Amino acid sequence: MSLQVVVDFSVVDESADWLVVDKPAPLIVHPANRKPEPTLLGGIERLLAFEMENGAKPAIVNRLDRDTSGLVLVAKHTLAARELGMIFERREVEKEYLAIVTGWPEEDEWTNAQSILREGELGPAAIWVRQVTHPTGRECLTRFKVEHRFEIGGRRHAMVRCYPETGRMHQIRVHLANDGFPIVGDKLYSGDGSEYLEWMRDGWTPELQKRLLLPRHALHASRLSLMWKGRMMDWRIGLPADLEAFARGDVSGHDPRVIEWSRHDVAQ
Repeated sequence: MSLQVVVDFSVVDESADWLVVDKPAPLIVHPANRKPEPTLLGGIERLLAFEMENGAKPAIVNRLDRDTSGLVLVAKHTLAARELGMIFERREVEKEYLAIVTGWPEEDEWTNAQSILREGELGPAAIWVRQVTHPTGRECLTRFKVEHRFEIGGRRHAMVRCYPETGRMHQIRVHLANDGFPIVGDKLYSGDGSEYLEWMRDGWTPELQKRLLLPRHALHASRLSLMWKGRMMDWRIGLPADLEAFARGDVSGHDPRVIEWSRHDVAQ
């Protein structure tokens, strides 16, 4: 079965310096491995074609994983990219994500401060992008708050609001999985990564649907807040249709805005 790729991102807010968009999943942000597939950057360049003829140079400021949906900040020119990049580097940005996880956390709020690194740094690894918690890894801190708990088909799930204090690769996904509450649909971290290898080999199969429930991980960047030129900017966006449907009990993962794209043309 081919992968479904949503390509119609929407503009949330705009100024002369930046653009805030709602990225769907599984649209990739940048071109990867020279694969001929739709990208968010390519769509933004088409949107800003006139501005680019007059010197604009769009740059993605906060990168989201392919399967993560939500708010992406795009600088329109080099100076804005530099200033916004420094704001993120100084951790002067408030970020919130919504995740649908497997299981019911006992605590309503908790924090995970375990360091993470690439599994491949510890020895041979079948999946080079997979991260693991390890004391020699890089500093990593995420706060979590349960929004509500619910059941679907006898399986327990929870909607969790996530507050990443650092910006490590796959941070939220690794911390939730390590705490025993993997994100629904997460091929890399629902288990030992075998689901990801199976998907790469066979595509999205009925067997994977039964185990993972969703063809993409249920993680959504719902809020970004930062100070820009003396004004506090606070952007928020609700859950996309597929995650809303799942929370209501529809586990089909269908989104009517998709096109078909072969898994052999993508990189996680």
